[in-house]
Amino acid sequence: MAAYLCPPAVIHGEHPVQTSQIVAEVRDRHPHATWAPRIDGIAASTGIETRGWMLPLETAIAPGDGGGLRAVGVEPAQDALARDGFTQQDVDRVIAALEAIPAPQTVQERTGPAWEAVRTYGERAARGALQIAGLDAADVDCLITSHSTTPALPGLDIALANKLALRDDVMLLPATQWACVAGTRSLALAAGLVAADPDRVVLVVVSEALSTTYQPADDTLESLIVRLLFADTAVAAVVTGRPRHESVLRLDAAWHHTLPGTQDLHRLETRADGTHFVMDRRGPRAVQQTVTAMWEWLRVRYQDHPDAWHPDVLLAHPGGTRVLEYMEQTMPDAWPSGLLDYSRDSYTTGNRGGAAVFDILRRAHDAGQKPGSRAVLYAAAPGLTATALEGEWL
Repeated sequence: MAAYLCPPAVIHGEHPVQTSQIVAEVRDRHPHATWAPRIDGIAASTGIETRGWMLPLETAIAPGDGGGLRAVGVEPAQDALARDGFTQQDVDRVIAALEAIPAPQTVQERTGPAWEAVRTYGERAARGALQIAGLDAADVDCLITSHSTTPALPGLDIALANKLALRDDVMLLPATQWACVAGTRSLALAAGLVAADPDRVVLVVVSEALSTTYQPADDTLESLIVRLLFADTAVAAVVTGRPRHESVLRLDAAWHHTLPGTQDLHRLETRADGTHFVMDRRGPRAVQQTVTAMWEWLRVRYQDHPDAWHPDVLLAHPGGTRVLEYMEQTMPDAWPSGLLDYSRDSYTTGNRGGAAVFDILRRAHDAGQKPGSRAVLYAAAPGLTATALEGEWL
């Protein structure tokens, strides 16, 4: 397969949101929720104290521009009250009271600002990746993009093609629905493209405003966890078919896996008040099955060297700490400890979705890796689907 990856550019959300802020907001809004007495323990169990968002917390929890009558309108409400015998004075009083009731944000109010942020952050990441690789926008032959939490048409690919002034013959490959697997799967796709044409230059950009799924009115335990986990990040990297001076990782093989019957365990739902991330408690167990399948892929790939081979670093985005623990428990006994240190380090500042693996990769690169070190990249996403890559540090 032999594709060469330059160091990624990582742009973190610039608005820090403390876990204590989220806990205070949720406790004030849902004081009688069944999980309210346990909220401090639940928050502490995530291991996340702060995360960066593209927009401040106040934007997510603000009411919509319209009042309580937005859905039906003022005039129909006035007419209905008048027909029921209310005096004009009483009608005016009731209408004023109803208009003063805060209404939730609409889909447009919620996702519009986030979409603008996704484009802005994506452009910054893309320009950063090109600079790191020592290339110009004119050198790009293919652009792969993903932004699952802010659906739009045209999407991030078209926005960046215009912002970066890419050539008009550049291949645009938007992959909006890849979600958490966008980092690994986009690299696998890029590797296939440069294998077909080694002179091809592929730019990968993932920009996710996961905070868009923060829905103040939701009162389920799962919605609380979603509030606590997500961070916003834009990442980008250049993949080439020939090694460059800037290349840091050679990708040698890719693996894909999909679990049948798991499509409802994690999903995005678009409702009147915006995008909701819905997850099932069975999700971590299902993700663990993809981890087991990945171990089998690596075992077969290196079955001729069962005792001599192991990864030196494992860059994994499984979605949560429970699966990280499972990965450590199920690794071959001969493998060294600490393979997931960079994954754990990234997770302490939030779940970055499709951008996570690039963030983890950047942390490993900045820490320094010996040439010849073997790396495995892994991510699982709603579907339930997973992609892994295996390669060597240069």
